[in-house]
Amino acid sequence: MSGLAGRRVLVTGARGTFGRHLSAALTGAGARVVGLDLHPDQDAEVPVLGCDLTDPAAVPPAVAAAVDRLGGLDLLVNNAGVGGPAPAELPPDEVVRQQLEVNLLAAWRTTAAALPALVADRGRVVFVASRMAVLPLPLAAAYGVSKRALVAYADALRHEVGTHVGVSVVYPSMVASPIHDSTVEAGLSLNGVSRPEPVEGVVAAILHAATARRAPRDVATTGRGRVELALARHAPALADRLVRRTVAGRIAAGDLDGAPLAAGMVSRHREARR
Repeated sequence: MSGLAGRRVLVTGARGTFGRHLSAALTGAGARVVGLDLHPDQDAEVPVLGCDLTDPAAVPPAVAAAVDRLGGLDLLVNNAGVGGPAPAELPPDEVVRQQLEVNLLAAWRTTAAALPALVADRGRVVFVASRMAVLPLPLAAAYGVSKRALVAYADALRHEVGTHVGVSVVYPSMVASPIHDSTVEAGLSLNGVSRPEPVEGVVAAILHAATARRAPRDVATTGRGRVELALARHAPALADRLVRRTVAGRIAAGDLDGAPLAAGMVSRHREARR
């Protein structure tokens, strides 16, 4: 892809599903890539430096080491993320805290540490958010809240550094990856609620954000995604009705009967139908 040859790129969550595919696509296009991940692999074709992104003291030196290794920084992709079930009606627990730490604060820390190099080289930042940032689903409050907050952070960052650094947000839907494992184990599969999409489409959207003449503000990963983003922003009440109808259909079909975390919602829906 034109515009990537020789670009110096830092990717967080580099050993995850998106991170591995993205790093391969970037190097294939001629970019120089270093990854950050909890699990290091410095001998791989794309070297991955170990860093706990939830540790405020660990992030600045890890980012500095990556930038030093690259000789500067043209692009930061904040891709690291975790998921898991978290009903809004229950008090926040460790699952909630971890999602806020990884999905929001880790990206904030990494970006802050990388900004001097990005400003110096007139670089770009791409945040990998989620369609749930604008079209939230029940029983996954922590994920939706953390990704919506990530978008708010990107918006504030754009106002502060947009004269020198391009800031884009990419909104994937559901992609098959281990991030959904804990949700499935809790009996809360997204099947029938969120339409699966290929990882290649997410990678293509990130590369588009990185190479467009002007950094796009928001990037959907599919045509359906563009419609959903527009619907959520311009007709939120209609979007809410569509989500409620979909969830009601799953409850009526008994899809959530075996999910303890959904018991309260299921009971209320059935009581309301009597």
